[in-house]
Amino acid sequence: MNKSELIDQVAAETDISKAAAGRVIDASIAAIKQALTRGDTVTLVGFGTFHVGKRVARSGRNPRTGVAIKIESAKIPKFRPGKALKDALN
Repeated sequence: MNKSELIDQVAAETDISKAAAGRVIDASIAAIKQALTRGDTVTLVGFGTFHVGKRVARSGRNPRTGVAIKIESAKIPKFRPGKALKDALN
């Protein structure tokens, strides 16, 4: 499912226009992104938790040339599914 399909489904299930559903989804994504930028976690009960993880610096290799390169540490978004989501899949 891509974003436009998600917008279509949200609009159909909530009886709002596709434009309004798109604004809701965009606002939700922006709020999650903003919270993660501040270093907060976002917990959606029954769905899961978004949080910021840390990737340590490491050495890698350029696959084209084989030259060793240094990969710097980075912050990355992570998601832990909630119990209800796990149960829905199994």
